[in-house]
Amino acid sequence: MKEFVIQRYRTDTSSVTGRQTLLRIDDEGKVLYADSNAEAVLGYDASELEGIMVHRVLASREDDPFAPANRHRIESGQTVLVTFRHKEGFFYTASLSLRISIRDSDGAASARIAQQESSAIDTRLLRFSESAAGFGIWELDITSNQMTWTEGLYRLLELKPGTEITPEQALFYCQGGQERIRALFRRCARTGAPFTIELHLLTAKEKIIRATLNGRALKTGGRLRKLGGTLVDRTGEMQRDHARLKAANILNATTAASPGLIAAVDKNLNLLHFNAPYARLFGSLFGATPKVGDNLRQLLEKHPNERHLAEQLWQRAFEQDSFIVDMPVTQQSGEWPVYEFHYQRLTDSKIGDPGTDKSETAGAVVVASDISNRASKTGDSEYRYRHDPVTGLTNRREFIARLQRQLDQAGKEAIDSCLLYLNLDAFGHFNSIAGNGASDRYLRELASILDVRSRPQDTVSRLAGDTFALLIEDCTESAARKLADNLLCLIRNFVFQWQGHQLQTTASGGLLIIGKNTSTNSEQLLGQAADLCHDAKTSGRNRVHTAHATRPKPDHSDSNELVDQIRKALDKQSLILEFQPLKPVASVTWGDHIEILARIPGSGVHEQWLQPEQFLPVAERFDLAKRLDRQAILQTFTWLGEHKLLEPRLKYCGFNLSLASVLDDTFADFMESVLGASNYPAESFCLEVREAHATQYPDEVAVLCDALHRIGCRVALDGAGASVESYRLAAKLPVDVIKLDRSLMHRLGTDPVQQIMVEALHRIAQDAGKITVATFIENDDILRKVRTLGIHFGQGFRLGPPIPLAELTPVAVDLTTGRIGG
Repeated sequence: MKEFVIQRYRTDTSSVTGRQTLLRIDDEGKVLYADSNAEAVLGYDASELEGIMVHRVLASREDDPFAPANRHRIESGQTVLVTFRHKEGFFYTASLSLRISIRDSDGAASARIAQQESSAIDTRLLRFSESAAGFGIWELDITSNQMTWTEGLYRLLELKPGTEITPEQALFYCQGGQERIRALFRRCARTGAPFTIELHLLTAKEKIIRATLNGRALKTGGRLRKLGGTLVDRTGEMQRDHARLKAANILNATTAASPGLIAAVDKNLNLLHFNAPYARLFGSLFGATPKVGDNLRQLLEKHPNERHLAEQLWQRAFEQDSFIVDMPVTQQSGEWPVYEFHYQRLTDSKIGDPGTDKSETAGAVVVASDISNRASKTGDSEYRYRHDPVTGLTNRREFIARLQRQLDQAGKEAIDSCLLYLNLDAFGHFNSIAGNGASDRYLRELASILDVRSRPQDTVSRLAGDTFALLIEDCTESAARKLADNLLCLIRNFVFQWQGHQLQTTASGGLLIIGKNTSTNSEQLLGQAADLCHDAKTSGRNRVHTAHATRPKPDHSDSNELVDQIRKALDKQSLILEFQPLKPVASVTWGDHIEILARIPGSGVHEQWLQPEQFLPVAERFDLAKRLDRQAILQTFTWLGEHKLLEPRLKYCGFNLSLASVLDDTFADFMESVLGASNYPAESFCLEVREAHATQYPDEVAVLCDALHRIGCRVALDGAGASVESYRLAAKLPVDVIKLDRSLMHRLGTDPVQQIMVEALHRIAQDAGKITVATFIENDDILRKVRTLGIHFGQGFRLGPPIPLAELTPVAVDLTTGRIGG
């Protein structure tokens, strides 16, 4: 439950004025109480407000005090401005602040606890307790030698309750230790000493169970008259012991059958387990035979360098899920075999926190394989100079050298060769999904497939990271195109299984046809192929762009012209700003919702405005994208500052962010400084992150979202639906708005598959409390279907094309006091 103080707000004064009212609202948004001033402030009588949902008196869902952006500011003690809908139908602005906040579930119940006398316990409760806990109660009268059992003890022995049985007959169910039980009973009756004994019992239905028999003397008036106790079922523990023993036997057999080295330690580096090869190698290297329970620090005390390295590796294993390192088996001088050490963290479920997936690090395990044969092939210095150490393919240096040799040999004659530049899509998150080492393993497997599937005369190279290149010799253009498509299909269908994860992605490519009138500089050709690949990636990924190689002009390249034009616009702060409206399609929402679009003014050979698809690739390539983002934001805030009448109307103002800004740790600080100099509330502004960037850098985007939420801004995921990763991002990423990708919109009116995908994303967003926006609404069919699916907002030429920001100016109104707006 929360109590809010609401007060009218006027833009012509510097503070709130007039009467104020108090609303008490529960955690579900229902009005519980309104004071007597409600009618003067809100237009509703207090009795009309009580019992209704608060959103009925608000202008839009952005004004909801329980919305994430408003809630964070209100709970931190700030006052927010929201727009209310008066009972008479007009809208007005009021300030809202939090007075009291109590969770509905925190109300204390009036109750007390007192001890209950055993004689007052319901016998049904006793039977339920015995059945649930697996125990029974017995009592022996020493004078009459009469023993009584509760129903629970009969049930443990699988006897019908009330079956007549003597103590001697009861002993027959014990598998051993009958004489010891008699002796314990006699000693307890003689001295009063309590006893406990573990038993294996054979039930009436010939089932073996483990049980604990407890007994003690029961005195009355100072004299020992009875013995009593419990028989507790421990069969579950017995079964767990057997399971542990079976698992230990399987573990011992598995590790004994492995030719590699296997060892496990706890967090204090005490040995938990190891196999025979590990023990033999450890003994031969360090002169000590390890035993389970030994501490590695103590075993390596005489070898400080080895101890220090072991401590570092194991500590890293405790902190990471897994990692792989290739190194000699020891740091001692001499020729030693090279092993691939695979470290894996061991975890235990967190005690005392049932029903959660929280776990604590219990230790780590290492599995090492001898890779000396593979290492010897790459050990030669000449080989390492020319080949990539991870994949074994030729490296960039060797690839450039081979391409240059072919260009030099051809001279001025035409050659039938092509250059294919490949870059994997959304590859950077593999390690975060499947642990460190997953990326290298994937690249190693993929490289071997590419090498096998390419032609023998072609050169396959790993240039860097997730980038490959193929030099296709003596090949026609049509054959090269077919080969490029086949390789993209191969990458798309390649699924790599690693630690329970299925790693799969696509690739974008640039195919450069090398002809007669082309550059003879191998680096220039590789750059042209890289540009084609970049264009393919920005056009939607999973495709190949093809072009003929050209001989670039030495002094006047088109890229240089564009760079100069962009820099000139930034230096003069002369970006052309337009806006495109976002309009509600599912319900009426008051206020302006816009997205800011930046253009570069014309100059020189480019007299027309430059559109984003023209200047963004160049800006990103020459590290100007971050400046573009900031300049667009600064110019927008400057313009808004000159039109203060827009403040109550502006509900959403979106800005697109480049990858450079997403990865910029100072961007949130920049936004905070800009907002600090503005009268507009922070929640009116939304920063849009592309789905491709969020997929590639999910952790960095999550950090950015938290930083922007801290200052009150909202965040949108732009292009949702471009990949299957969008569904996970829409549910888990801490964004406020989900903007659907244009690829989902083109055939939305007729394609049922597209409709299902859009509906799924919308439902995920709704369940996560996020707003959905359908982009590129170009016709009535798409608009109708968007409305049917319940999407919150729409954007596109059907609803409104981009128009100059100046046209957002409020309409001029002439009053007796003067002219406002215009």
